[in-house]
Amino acid sequence: MTAKSYVSMEQHICVVCAQKFDTGSILLDKRLRSSMEYHTLTGWGLCPDHQRLFDDGFVALVECDPERSGEILESGRMKPDQAYRTGQLAHLKREAFAKVFNVPVAPELPCVFVEPGVIKMLQAMTQDSNGSTLAE
Repeated sequence: MTAKSYVSMEQHICVVCAQKFDTGSILLDKRLRSSMEYHTLTGWGLCPDHQRLFDDGFVALVECDPERSGEILESGRMKPDQAYRTGQLAHLKREAFAKVFNVPVAPELPCVFVEPGVIKMLQAMTQDSNGSTLAE
């Protein structure tokens, strides 16, 4: 059993890879009661690796299994906690994404959830005649 404290390290879950990461913030119980665990999850964000890729102009494609995922909103979007990730990821420059999929992705969105097979299709499109991959 872990001891409770009145301070806690804040963590987020990466929307791309679903790994927990420290935000660098400390949370404090204002009443100084021992009510908090050592780590406290407070929301979604980008881990340092995926934040760096986002800052460099990439959008992440996160493969999800639609049969195991939760509901899709009327807008066609899926909440990160509803996405059943398969573990397959790819990163495309935003400009390339707009050309390949014929739609722009909103600048504030770091990732899109795609159906199984989309990443394999993209990999096949980027292979040269020798079978080596041109970009990953």
